[in-house]
Amino acid sequence: MATVSKLRLSYHRRLFLLLLGISWVLVGCFVVYQYGREKYFKIERLDARLQLLNLRLLDELSAGVGPDSLMAQCAANFPGLRLTILDRNGRVHFDSRSDTARLSNHLDRPEVRTALVNGTGYTLERISESTHEHYFYSAMRGDSLIVRTALPYNVELSEVLAADRSFLWFMLGVTLLMSVAGYFATRRLGHNIVRLRDFAERAERGEVIDEQERFPHDELGDISNNIIRLYARLQKTTAERDRQHELMLHEEQEKIRIKKQLTNNINHELKTPVAAIQGYLETLQANPGIDAAKRQVFIEKSLAQTSRLRQLLTDVSLITRMDEGSQLIGKEHVVLNDIIADIAADIQLLPPERRLRVHCDFPRPLEIYGSPSLLSSVFRNLADNATAYSSGRDIFIRLLDEDAESYTISFADNGIGVEEEHLPHLFERFYRVDKGRSRKMGGTGLGLSIVRNAIAIHGGTITALNRPQGGLEFRFTLRKRS
Repeated sequence: MATVSKLRLSYHRRLFLLLLGISWVLVGCFVVYQYGREKYFKIERLDARLQLLNLRLLDELSAGVGPDSLMAQCAANFPGLRLTILDRNGRVHFDSRSDTARLSNHLDRPEVRTALVNGTGYTLERISESTHEHYFYSAMRGDSLIVRTALPYNVELSEVLAADRSFLWFMLGVTLLMSVAGYFATRRLGHNIVRLRDFAERAERGEVIDEQERFPHDELGDISNNIIRLYARLQKTTAERDRQHELMLHEEQEKIRIKKQLTNNINHELKTPVAAIQGYLETLQANPGIDAAKRQVFIEKSLAQTSRLRQLLTDVSLITRMDEGSQLIGKEHVVLNDIIADIAADIQLLPPERRLRVHCDFPRPLEIYGSPSLLSSVFRNLADNATAYSSGRDIFIRLLDEDAESYTISFADNGIGVEEEHLPHLFERFYRVDKGRSRKMGGTGLGLSIVRNAIAIHGGTITALNRPQGGLEFRFTLRKRS
C-alpha cells in the first residue's frame, strides 16, 4: 500500500497529464488533417495544370496536329512528359515512351476508367507496366479519343507535392507553449481543487467553516469563495435554528415540568383545607348536641379554610392564565398611584396588629400601558406578604430610577426580613420560608410567583434583598409600554 501511495501522482500532475494528452491529440489530429489537406491541394493543382494541357492537346489533335509535334511543343514546359493517346475502347494509338504495338489495352487503368465516367481522372503514383517507372497520370476524355499525360514521380515531383513542413514545426512550437502554460494553469487549478476537496471533507465531517477563508481571485477561486461563504452562512443559520429549536424544546419541557410540579403542589395544597373542612363537618355531624360556642368555632374555622381554598383556586387560575395566554391579556393606561392608594385604604381596614402604614414616594403620577388586574396583583401581593410575614410597621414604595422605557421601583418594609438562603427561592411556586406560619396566615404560596410573572409580562424583572436597616426589599422594573 505504501508503494502504491508513493507512486500515485498528485492531483495537479494528473490533471496536467490529462490536459497535455488531450492537447497533443487535438493538435496531432489538426496537423494530420491540415497536412493531408495541403498535399491534396497541391495534387489537385498539378492535375489542373495537366488537364489544361490535355484540353489543349485534344484541340490540337482535332485540328490535325501530329503527336510528335505536340510533344515538341510541350517538352520545354513539362520536362520528362509522357503522352499517351488511346480510343474509348482502351486501345493505345500513340505513346511517347513505348512502342505502341507492344502496349496492352489501357481500359483497366484507374485514370482512364475515371476519365470515361467523369471526363477527367488522375492517379497519384503508379508504376508503368511498359517502362517500369513511377508516374503521376492525368487523363481527359474527348469526343473520340482519350489523352493521357504523365510526369515521372521522382524526388523533384514528390517534394513539390509534399506539404510544407514549416507548418508542422510551427504547430509543434505552439503545442509546447500550450503545454508550459497548461502546467502552470493546472498547478494553480489543482491547488484550488485540492483545497476545495479538503473544504468539502471538512464540511462532511461537520467542522465549522470560517466565512473568512479565501481562495485566489480567479474564476474557480471566486466560485469556491462563494461556496464557502454560502456554506458558512448556512451553517450559522442551521446552528441558530438548532439553537432555537433546542431552546424551544427546553422551554416546552420546562413548561411540562412546571405544570407537573404545579399539579402536584396544588394537589398537596388542596388536601389541607379540604381535610380540615371535612374534619370540622364530621365532628359537627357526629356530635349533634355540641354546645353553641364550639359549633360556632367549628363553623368559623370551616369558613376560614373555605376562604383559603377559594383564594388558592383564584391564584392558580391567575398564574395558569399568565403562563398560557399572556399575549391575550387586555392592556390599557394605568396610573400606579391609584392602585397603591386603593391598597393603602384596604390595609387600614385590617386589624390593628396587622395594620401597616403605607409611604408612597412617587414625585408624580406614574402611568403605564398594561393590565390593571396584573399590576394591582403585583402591589397587592407584595403588601399582603408584608402584612402577613414582615412583623414590621411600615411599607415604603419609592421610585428609584426612570428612563424613556421603564420605571425602577422599590417596595420595602421595616420588618424582620428573611434569611439569605431563602432569597433565591422566594419567587418559586408554593415556596414558604415558614410553612406552618404561612398556612396559619392563609397564604397560598403563589403570591410572589404571581408577582414575578406579572412583572415579566410587563417587560420587567424583580429581585429580593434584605435592607441593611432591617426588613425585606423588592426591587423591580416595569416597562412604560409593554
